[in-house]
Amino acid sequence: MIPSIRKAYNAAFTKEKYEAFLRELDSVHPGAIEFRVAETPIFVPKNFTQKMLAACESIVDIIIDPNFKELTKNAIPENLEVPNENDYSHFIVFDFGICINEKNEYEPQLIEMQGFPSLFAYEVLLPEIHRKHFFTPPGFTKYLSGYHKETYIQLLKEIIVAGEKPEHVILLEIFPQKQKTRIDFYCTEEYLGIKMVCLTELIKEGKKLFYLNNGKKTEVRRIYNRLIFDDLLHQSPEVQEKGRILFEDMDVEWIAHPNWFYRISKYTLPLIHHPYVPQTYFLNQVKQIPADLENYVLKPLFSFAGQGVVIDLKKEDIENVKDPENWILQRKVKYADVIETPDIPAKAEIRIFYFWKDGQARPVATNNLARLSKGQMIGVRYNQDKEWVGSSFCWFETPVL
Repeated sequence: MIPSIRKAYNAAFTKEKYEAFLRELDSVHPGAIEFRVAETPIFVPKNFTQKMLAACESIVDIIIDPNFKELTKNAIPENLEVPNENDYSHFIVFDFGICINEKNEYEPQLIEMQGFPSLFAYEVLLPEIHRKHFFTPPGFTKYLSGYHKETYIQLLKEIIVAGEKPEHVILLEIFPQKQKTRIDFYCTEEYLGIKMVCLTELIKEGKKLFYLNNGKKTEVRRIYNRLIFDDLLHQSPEVQEKGRILFEDMDVEWIAHPNWFYRISKYTLPLIHHPYVPQTYFLNQVKQIPADLENYVLKPLFSFAGQGVVIDLKKEDIENVKDPENWILQRKVKYADVIETPDIPAKAEIRIFYFWKDGQARPVATNNLARLSKGQMIGVRYNQDKEWVGSSFCWFETPVL
């Protein structure tokens, strides 16, 4: 995106440097990275960052509106509502595709948003290791809103641990040590001093939850939730039965509360009207199927990681949907071939992290991750046997908002 920096980075790149980088990255928590790490970060000019943040702030304006809960009252699937919902999501992430508009200018387009955590801790480690091995231009930062590594970790700790003792705060997931994102869980343990705990390890006594902390039964008072209920529904009957306690009225605080995963999601997209947000409609509200279906994608509301998305859309795909209230029709975003690589250019997607601390009027932009792709979509299944693709991050040109 900044040609002079891209040229300098690519010229200095060697396979030997990349392999040394991967070895050191893996050495921090050996065997914990199961996804592909890309050969390059993205160097983002400040005007593009400002465009993304302007879109994010516009969406935040909708989320903080007192009517937002009423607007999203049908967002939570039946039987998946969790008691004791708070007034806002502690975490929001916004995914933008890098596109080129009709004026031949780089332009962000929102792909998805989530009221749910992301790889918040891993994205502290990744740039720290990367800058040891590769060229990092001066005047660029990984963080947003004036944060740096120490203040970012401190804010994360203030939101997740708050004033509680770390042993009473857990990171909750289903079989966390088997998840592809487990590197983030290990980094979270290291930076925040809390333990990852599997759903199956929770002990219920009345309205209280406990876990065994080095063999000692310890009360759980705050849950940093990394568990996605769609994943729970694909587990064995025994695990699903254990998961029933999540829907009971328990004496715990959620960070972020599971209901926000659904409220701030694809369900929110039809409510947003912004130049950097593609037109999106609830399928059951579409009166006439567009004639140019090649310019649209069909997405299920209640799935994640791109599952169920229909890209090459035909009229019969829409006609065959049995539950149109659970689908959205979205204007297709055409990613730009924006990252020059040794063979063909890569497409890219940028995720902006927003954190919402208790007592603050609105969330604040803090950090990012990026993903590079040479396939039809962003994701592992579309990038088999390709290089200069996978998980990455952005260096933002400063100053940024």
